[in-house]
Amino acid sequence: MKKFFIYSLAALSLVACGKKAATTEEKERVEQVRTTVLQPREIEREISVSANLQGYLTLNVAPSLTGKIEHIFCEVGDQVTEGQSLVNMDQTQYKTTKISMTNLEIEKNRIEQLLRTGSATQQQYDQILAQYNSTKEQLDFLQTNTYFKAPFAGVIAAKNYEDGELYSGQPILVLTQIDKLKALVAIPETYFPLFKEGMKLTLASEIYPGKTFPATVEIVYPTIDPSSHTFQCKIVIPNGSNLLRPGMYVTTTIGLGKANAIVVPYQSVEKLVGANDRYVFIVEDGRAKRVAVELGQRFDQDIEIIAPEIKEGVEFVTTGQHKLVDGVKVNVVE
Repeated sequence: MKKFFIYSLAALSLVACGKKAATTEEKERVEQVRTTVLQPREIEREISVSANLQGYLTLNVAPSLTGKIEHIFCEVGDQVTEGQSLVNMDQTQYKTTKISMTNLEIEKNRIEQLLRTGSATQQQYDQILAQYNSTKEQLDFLQTNTYFKAPFAGVIAAKNYEDGELYSGQPILVLTQIDKLKALVAIPETYFPLFKEGMKLTLASEIYPGKTFPATVEIVYPTIDPSSHTFQCKIVIPNGSNLLRPGMYVTTTIGLGKANAIVVPYQSVEKLVGANDRYVFIVEDGRAKRVAVELGQRFDQDIEIIAPEIKEGVEFVTTGQHKLVDGVKVNVVE
């Protein structure tokens, strides 16, 4: 009888604990948050970007044929003009082909005269003409790869050989234009509709404090990089003074006019662990809703956020968002 009583007490105790656990599990989680109602704010739209300068044009003096370098006419740092001789390769093959070309031209003219008098056949003329055209094409190729002249004015940025060395594939010289420079800048995709070719802007370099340099957007690339969500712009910089040089680091702030934007405290925006994705929480029907956003312009402690759900009148969580998960019930406190 005593054992039965003990077992009954134990059973009742387990039932009571089970009811208590079920009651605890059924109690819904509620998080305390502070919110604000989103309102658009007029901002001065601008974006700051940076880039490394490049020569507008760059030429690698690299023949299509290997051979001995006969003479290099310039050194690193030399300023060269358009049409100036840069390199002569070994001329033996070119001169031999030129002699053959002269002989073929004489023979072609002779057979052409004989053809008019009926002393030569059309087939004979066609054969010599084919040889002549083939040799002329070869001579043009050899001339291009034997005598190198500068196609534009610039500066010699690199020299990798000396006279008499055997050219083996690495460029003999590198010619870079410096009186006009370019820079490729990456712009967030949000601003794609605002960028136009011909836009004017100014660049700054830490090397010249307080000085700015005019520049122009020459090309807005038509595609968006899906990994970085940016597009490229090619910027052209006149550099007649030669103060700027390829490789220099420059920055620019581009004004894009006034606009209405949703701006929130920067600390209210969360970052996904292990990624660069950003998100915020809004309140819908008493529950937290997680919304992925893109970041826009920064204003001290505030940041512009962009997403279809982020619009005027939405209740936005400003405090307590660190504890939230999507769908959790919230209690808004003052």
